[in-house]
Amino acid sequence: MTDPSSSSSSSLRIEGFDVFVFRAPADPPVQTSFGIMRDRPAVLVRLTDAEGRAGWGEIWCNFPTVGAEHRARLALAYGKPVLMQQPWAHPREAFAELTRRLAVLALQTGEHGPLHQVVAGIDAALWDLHARRAGQPLWKALGGATAQPVQVYASGLNPTEPEKLALQKRDEGYRAFKLKVGFGAERDLANLRAMREALGREAAMMVDANQAWDFEESVRAGHRMAEFNLLWLEEPLRADQPAERWQALAKAQPLRLAGGENLAGLAQYRDFIATEGMSVMQPDLGKWGGFTGCLTVAQETIAAGKWYCPHWLGGGIGLVASMHLKTAVGGPGYVEVDSNPNPLRELLAVPAFAIHEGFVQLGDAPGLGVAPDLDSCRDFLVAVPASGL
Repeated sequence: MTDPSSSSSSSLRIEGFDVFVFRAPADPPVQTSFGIMRDRPAVLVRLTDAEGRAGWGEIWCNFPTVGAEHRARLALAYGKPVLMQQPWAHPREAFAELTRRLAVLALQTGEHGPLHQVVAGIDAALWDLHARRAGQPLWKALGGATAQPVQVYASGLNPTEPEKLALQKRDEGYRAFKLKVGFGAERDLANLRAMREALGREAAMMVDANQAWDFEESVRAGHRMAEFNLLWLEEPLRADQPAERWQALAKAQPLRLAGGENLAGLAQYRDFIATEGMSVMQPDLGKWGGFTGCLTVAQETIAAGKWYCPHWLGGGIGLVASMHLKTAVGGPGYVEVDSNPNPLRELLAVPAFAIHEGFVQLGDAPGLGVAPDLDSCRDFLVAVPASGL
C-alpha cells in the first residue's frame, strides 16, 4: 500500500459548502434492542471548489429522531466557517484544524458525538473532492494498490421472521447475514434456528446485540448461541465498558467478539485493538474520524492480525465510502450493507453497486465514483435554514 499523504495536488480552497437533510419512511421499521427507527434520515455535505467540482460526505444521524436536522445546523454554523477560512494542503490538515477548533465547543455543550460526526462527514467530502481533483478513485487516493473485490454482508435483519428477508438477500447475491438479537433468549434462538435452517450450514451468520446485556447475560448468550456456528457476536456489552471487561468476556464464552462503532478517538480504538479477544473492529467513518481517522484505525487493526469490518447504517454515500476504505486497506473482513428497504441508499449514490456471490467490485472513476440523484430525492428533502442557526 502506498502512503496516501504522498498524493500531490495544489492547495484546495472550498468555494461552496452545502448541507442536505433527507428523511424517508422506514417500511418496515428497523428494530434494535434499544429502540426502533420509524424513518430513515441522511445528512449529506457537498463541498465545491472554484472549478465547480464537488465532493460528497455523509454525517451519521440515525438517533435521536431530530438528530439529522440538528447535525445539519451544527455543520453549517460551526464546520462551514472553519473550512472556508483558508485553503487546505490536504484533507488531513483540515481534519486536524476542525477537531482542534471544535474541541472546546464539545466540552462546553457536551455534544461530543454530534460534533465528531460533523467533522467526520466534512472530512469524507474533502477526501472525495481531493481524489476527484487528482483524477483518482478514492480507494487509490487512500493508498490502495488495486481494487480487490470487497466482501459484504446483509445487516439489520429484524427479529420478526428474519429468515424471509435473509432468503431475499441471498437471491440478491449476499452470502453472509447478521441478525439483530437482544429480544429475549427464546426469541433470539428461534430466529437463529429459522435462519440457519433456511440458509443452510454454508451461509455465514453473525449476531448484533446492540449493547443489550450485562456481563453475565453476555456469557450465557455466547454459550447458548454457539451451536449456530456464528462468525461473531457484536456489541453484547455497553460500548463504554473498559477493554479489560471485553477481554474477560472473550475468555468466558466461545464466540468471536466484534465492536467499535461507538468508539471515538485513536486512543479508544488502540485500546480495543490491543485487547485480546476483541477480534473484529467496526469503526463508523460517519460517526468519528471520516477517512482521516478511520484509515489509521483500519491499518492498525489489520497490522494487529484482526478483521476490519466497517460499520454503516445510513444513506448511500457513507456506504460507498466504507467500501472504498475497505478496498484501500484490504485484509480479511466484510462491509456492512443494511438489508432493510431504504431509498436513500440507492438514490443518494448513483450508479448503484452490484453484488456477485457476496462481493462488490469498485471501479476506477474519480473520487467515490457516485453522486446523489437530487432530483429523484426531492420528496425526501427536509428544509434546513441556510445559516444553520
